[in-house]
Amino acid sequence: MSAAPQPIMSARRVALFGALLMAMGPMAMTLFTPALPEVARTLNTTDASVKMTMTAYFGGFAFAQLVAGPISDAIGRRPVVFAFVSLFLVGTLGAVFATTVELLILSRFIQGLGASAGISISRALVRDVFEGDAASRIINMIGLILVAGPAFGPTIGGLLMTVFGWRAVFVGMFLFGVAVAALVAFGMRETVRNPDRSRLGLRPLLRSYRVLLSSRYFIAAILVQAGIVGAIYTQATVLPFVMMERVGLTPTQFGLGMLLQSSGFLIGSISVRFLMPRLGGRRLVNIGMFPLALGSLAILSLLFIEPSYLGVMAPIALFSFSNAFVMPGNTTAAMAPFPEMAGAAAAFMGFTQMFLGMTFGTLAALFPNPVIGLALMTSLLGSVAVLAHIVARRMQSQPLVLPAVGE
Repeated sequence: MSAAPQPIMSARRVALFGALLMAMGPMAMTLFTPALPEVARTLNTTDASVKMTMTAYFGGFAFAQLVAGPISDAIGRRPVVFAFVSLFLVGTLGAVFATTVELLILSRFIQGLGASAGISISRALVRDVFEGDAASRIINMIGLILVAGPAFGPTIGGLLMTVFGWRAVFVGMFLFGVAVAALVAFGMRETVRNPDRSRLGLRPLLRSYRVLLSSRYFIAAILVQAGIVGAIYTQATVLPFVMMERVGLTPTQFGLGMLLQSSGFLIGSISVRFLMPRLGGRRLVNIGMFPLALGSLAILSLLFIEPSYLGVMAPIALFSFSNAFVMPGNTTAAMAPFPEMAGAAAAFMGFTQMFLGMTFGTLAALFPNPVIGLALMTSLLGSVAVLAHIVARRMQSQPLVLPAVGE
């Protein structure tokens, strides 16, 4: 007799653990951003070298997802979460004791590897249990829970750095990682009913990604989200230098000022929660394109005007507001055709977002004037998202034809 399947988690529990896992990546990024200029001074290095700590983090985060997601399809979500959270804790400890910028860059890369599983597995958890607008509502709920982390991350990071020094920021990350591991151990249930270990290995991995890449609609849909999130990650790379060195904010003021960005996402998420039953996820994606286009044009105007707090942060808040409208319906639609490889689909979606954030963040950091890098790179990514949405809408009426995984 086969064993009875483990009970599936409730919507609230899926949302809670999805938010905790997804928060690991943004928390490790936003807590650290206020400390970037101070790290450059205390480690006696350049701003460009310190920006590489963000690039290394994005690189580890982006590429490791491509492995974490499919492995979780093969052996289950829980063991992969434990393995990658452990890696995150190792990288965090390395950052606490780093004495050179090179060691800090390496530690941040390991941190990114460890945090990578969170974002792909959180989306896979939803796809394991929910479909359609029900899944979109859960993703919206995850967003509402998640907003607290990135919202207060820069504020907490700025306060920790001001009072205890920048290494205390990594101590805070370590404690957060320990808390996530403990909560997963005692509260998260396995949602993969029939793990298939035959999917382990390079050839099954490549077959899964071949199936995903064969879907032009999937590619268009993930580029919508990747353009928006990639822009937000790009902003995180250069924004501390814009706001503290050009606008003149202190680390604490910068942390508090970032609440405007998170408020945009929070207001958007609450709006989506009320509008979802009436309009559905896909129509909300259409609505979300308007603030995205407006934010892209507004941030491009920084090429011609002197940067100020509202001049920089208001367009960034529009990006976050748009993300709240786009994320639930777009994520659900992109992953819907792939129930048997939800981890791989979520991983490739997350990889694309982080890869664009890493690439365009690096390009933005190359500009001697960070304002120019911020304006050009984030407005370009916003344009990518809008154009990809137009393509995806045209393809929605076309039948989806995919090769079998085993082909």
